[in-house]
Amino acid sequence: MAIPNLRLIDALRKTAKKLQNGNAYQWGNMGSCNCGNLAQELTQYTPEQIHEYALQSRSGDWSEQTAAYCPTSNLPLDWVIEAMLAAGLNTSDLQHLEKLNDTQVLRRLPAAYRYLQHNQRADVVRYMLAWADMLEEELLQTIQIEALDLHPVLV
Repeated sequence: MAIPNLRLIDALRKTAKKLQNGNAYQWGNMGSCNCGNLAQELTQYTPEQIHEYALQSRSGDWSEQTAAYCPTSNLPLDWVIEAMLAAGLNTSDLQHLEKLNDTQVLRRLPAAYRYLQHNQRADVVRYMLAWADMLEEELLQTIQIEALDLHPVLV
């Protein structure tokens, strides 16, 4: 599972909001699909650039591309994947995002929304928001605040 951090949580929420507000979404396009939209937020590449990088790399969707990812390949899409990994994701996270099928994320959704369609905008938004909430809760559990001495100072 992804390493909980503010940058990733923020990127998931911003991506979900952009999708809610009509950002380009097309599951069959590497730059405008589930991972493609998150990649846009994390890398600032355009959907067209991401899709072009995918065409210049190996064949397959994000699941197949991430399974074959190699940090030393010098393939353009691997640059995008590397940037996403640097944000705290791992290749399994990207594979799950593309199919909306991570069971930890799905368990957070109401029962009526646990059977998501991987190519439906509203389901991608639900998944990303649930994932962001989960990561935020995990991050908050790691924060330790030193006990404050609340005894008044007597003068």
